[in-house]
Amino acid sequence: MLRRLLLLALLASPLPLAAQDRTITVASTTSTEQSGLFGHILPIFTRETGITVRVVALGTGQALDVGRRGDADVVFVHDRVAEQRFVAEGHGVARQHVMFNDFVIVGPEAEPAGIAGSRDTAAALKRIAESRAPFISRGDRSGTHAAELRLWQQAGVDPLAGRGAWYREIGQGMGPTLNTAAAQGAYAMTDRGTWLSFRNRQGLRVVVEGDVRLFNQYGVMLVNPQRHPHVKQADGQRFIDWIVSRAGQAAIAGYRINGEQLFFPNAAQPEPVS
Repeated sequence: MLRRLLLLALLASPLPLAAQDRTITVASTTSTEQSGLFGHILPIFTRETGITVRVVALGTGQALDVGRRGDADVVFVHDRVAEQRFVAEGHGVARQHVMFNDFVIVGPEAEPAGIAGSRDTAAALKRIAESRAPFISRGDRSGTHAAELRLWQQAGVDPLAGRGAWYREIGQGMGPTLNTAAAQGAYAMTDRGTWLSFRNRQGLRVVVEGDVRLFNQYGVMLVNPQRHPHVKQADGQRFIDWIVSRAGQAAIAGYRINGEQLFFPNAAQPEPVS
């Protein structure tokens, strides 16, 4: 009888933390998921820490909204202005640089706007508008969409004036946007990571690259546990500490497609451009 009571007591007692399910939720961008980066680095993180990661892949604006609601433990996105606002409003804790790559403008082989080889993004976008060449925008409040709108502004063009004529917003992620551009022989802006992993290119090719304005920085933040007490603060911070550590940065640098590096870690370095 005593042995049975001891067994029941052991079964009823809570498991130690190491034996419990250790899973965190990371709200991130479609580019980190669709490029295959998470598929490469998360198994390494789990092996080293015993923590599994559930990824909610959305546009940056939507990912930040997930964090605002407390439906994620960590936010890992790429719109520095929006990220800084997220922290300033008390939704996130201590944004940190993680990595960067760049945006490119892709277009059809026919090249109706005649911008191939340009390194001046503003001039290229202005030429697309003037020639009324078709352009597909994500239109989804993502980091890529926000960057695209800033570039149109720098070009002195209101693309919404061309909505329904040459400019089309589809309200979807990078993969569907590129699929639509390929099907319609249109231009689009994409992060290089997703472009390198994109297989359905058809006649699309990179036509504008190398402009410093196309720089694309990624940052990571813990969702504020003071605002959302259920946030898994310890394991979420462990993920952040790992991804900016030497091991995490090496894992990011080690992800390549056809020998080409997709993301460049810079957690310990100042941003190349502002």
